[in-house]
Amino acid sequence: MQETIPKLFREIAEEHADEPVLYYREKDTSFKIIKYGELYELVSSFGAGLMSLGVSRGDHVGIISDNRKEWIIADLAILGIGAADVPRGSDSTADEIKYILKHGDCKVSLVENEKQLEKVISKLDGSDTLEKLIVMNGKFKKPRKKEAEKLEILSFQEVIERGREKLSKDKSIFEKEIEKGKKDDLATIIYTSGTTGEPKGVMLSHNNFIYQVKQIPKVLDISKGDIWLSVLPVWHSFERIIEYVWMGSGTAQAYSKPVGKVMLNDMKEVRPSFMASVPRIWEGIRSAILRNVNSEGGVKKALFHFFLYIGMAHSTLLQMFKGLMPQWKKHYRWVDITLSILPLIILTPFKLLGDLLVFGKLKKLLGGRFKAAVSGGGALPPHVDKFFAAAGILLLEGYGLTETAPVIAVRKQKAPVLGTVGPPLDGTEVHIVDDQNNVLPPGHKGVVMVKGPQVMLGYYKKPEETKRVLSEDGWLNTGDLGMLTHKGELRIIGRVKDTIVLLGGENIEPDPIESTILQSDYVDQVIVLGQDQKFLAALVVPNFERIEQYAVENEIPYVEKQDLIDSAEINELIYDEIHSRVSPQNGFKSFERIYRIKLLPKPFEVGRELTQTLKMKRNVINELYANEIKELFS
Repeated sequence: MQETIPKLFREIAEEHADEPVLYYREKDTSFKIIKYGELYELVSSFGAGLMSLGVSRGDHVGIISDNRKEWIIADLAILGIGAADVPRGSDSTADEIKYILKHGDCKVSLVENEKQLEKVISKLDGSDTLEKLIVMNGKFKKPRKKEAEKLEILSFQEVIERGREKLSKDKSIFEKEIEKGKKDDLATIIYTSGTTGEPKGVMLSHNNFIYQVKQIPKVLDISKGDIWLSVLPVWHSFERIIEYVWMGSGTAQAYSKPVGKVMLNDMKEVRPSFMASVPRIWEGIRSAILRNVNSEGGVKKALFHFFLYIGMAHSTLLQMFKGLMPQWKKHYRWVDITLSILPLIILTPFKLLGDLLVFGKLKKLLGGRFKAAVSGGGALPPHVDKFFAAAGILLLEGYGLTETAPVIAVRKQKAPVLGTVGPPLDGTEVHIVDDQNNVLPPGHKGVVMVKGPQVMLGYYKKPEETKRVLSEDGWLNTGDLGMLTHKGELRIIGRVKDTIVLLGGENIEPDPIESTILQSDYVDQVIVLGQDQKFLAALVVPNFERIEQYAVENEIPYVEKQDLIDSAEINELIYDEIHSRVSPQNGFKSFERIYRIKLLPKPFEVGRELTQTLKMKRNVINELYANEIKELFS
């Protein structure tokens, strides 16, 4: 395999020139298709166009945009001429964008549209490094702000035309730059969203990505003709590596959105094989299915829940029979086979009937040829995992960090072990260590340490921050808590910094508690609190659709959402939902129980309480809801 992303792309584009590579929409039109050969021409032209603007090897180019065909064109073109891109999503604030473009030393940046152009211009002052801006969607007005007078502002198409003119004079100019590329060249600087502190620029090389492009297809069963559905932000490292994996496999991608109705309609149309996703997407689909089933009631509801129960039992027994249960302690395979084989034989006819009557319809919703979703960016709640396993829809939980470009481990498609994120990729080492940095044996909880070809070069212009997490011999401290099975699969338990220590000295991981609470149909979001307190409490965002339905059914008067939030009956309902789940009967200790709750009228939002990958910014939530938290523990 080639040593840089552009060299790989050129090879694949030559081999698959007449095959589809991108499916995309313009406004409300049906999907349009770009073939590999066409994409390579656009990339070459845009790369040459950037060269005509003075962009050269070693430069940094910003990309402030969400998913669109121009993003992948720009990315491959920037890398092709030996520069590195500095990407960020369009939902970033003006202050974030200013910091990133300035700290990232970007003289040139792409912006998605006029709105992003105005956002960048609004924060310009004499200290900025920017010289040129390229607007992707073509239509924009020249800004009037005085600080923008010295800026050259061009459309995406103008840059392509400049590139075509340059290529007409020397058709090999872009090819020559691709040839100069080396595996250790800087490919990108991705600024972490950050649950704490200011963003850090993670420097990733071509080799960081190429290594995963080689290894991930060993885990996934990728075939010719497969289509990947893209719903996650492409600037983030998770979707970014998926872009390179499908491209490196000669397959195609369709751009969609993580909005239930849009995503499911696109699935019906393009019939994808794979999708990179976050747990929230599957939580939403599960909740919508259960709401619809429960609202219909009667025989349909009874049949669904019966076959769901059968499916869950069958899935667990099948895992036992195949030897795919996580082994935290060593035990004999023949015991699992003996215990599972007879009930498996009895349940299999019912499972097949359930697939025919119930779950076949669900698979059709996903397009009918869906192989698997790779879930990352956060822990996949066990109840969601088990629900889709029962339905025969494969969710492959993975694990990684921006600092590891990002994949460290992922469940194998042909041998997935539920309750884990699978084994590390071939060539990646994972150690679990204690506070003294001693390596712990399987089945013991500790800090996850990683070493492998995907580990970052370091944080841009932050050598002390780099030394803090990356040792001289290449071991990265992930800051995550985890444990290994006796077969080498990894389980992630939570973040070291998220560990709550009560006044009594009890250490509590909030993740398992929050995942259990989210099993309730009445809860949309939750954060568990209690650092330096006597007990645990929680801020809860209810599922307003469900609590409104409950209020109507139980004749609880209300006019607006706040009335529901203030209702003693609704508070009691949600408290009971939490209390029944986080209990000793479900394996929780007495000090892990939630003693007080506070209902919130608005959901947590990306860019405010949540990172771009929907992780909670716990420090931000502590600040924003200081009064509510004080009330909980007063």
